[in-house]
Amino acid sequence: MEKRVLFTASVILTALSFSSFGQQTSSATASASATVITPISISKTVDMNFGNLASGTSSGTVVLTAAGSRSSTGGVTLPATTGSPTAASFTVTGQGSYTYSITLPASATTISDASSHTMTVDTWSSTPTTTGTLSSGTQTLTVGATLHVGASQVPNTYTSATPFTVTVNYN
Repeated sequence: MEKRVLFTASVILTALSFSSFGQQTSSATASASATVITPISISKTVDMNFGNLASGTSSGTVVLTAAGSRSSTGGVTLPATTGSPTAASFTVTGQGSYTYSITLPASATTISDASSHTMTVDTWSSTPTTTGTLSSGTQTLTVGATLHVGASQVPNTYTSATPFTVTVNYN
């Protein structure tokens, strides 16, 4: 009987020692952090102006570059009295040294006179082109486009009833 008690006690102690090793746990900790940066924003500083132009007997275009220079095609001529052509200009602000993407309008904008005469503006371009850099937290973004002028377009001042939209987003 003594052997049986020793054997039973030995089995119980061995079982207890195995179960205590299986119960061992380990843990670690980590910190959480976040950095809030300056939100990106864009504001218009100058509206787009194609300047003075003359329409001939055939249709044509006025191409206004993002740098503000212009040229004409087809039946459109550009008189010496330019009428202050300017590319649209925007100020982009945000976190210094960050880059951002530029989205120009995907479709044409219609401009009209006080009557029902219209022209369209499309083929948008910008400087910078598709990505800008906020070197010191600000950058000027300029936008040009192409104006489509009809043959014998009615003389008047044409403006857009709905402004076009330029969007910027951090990369």
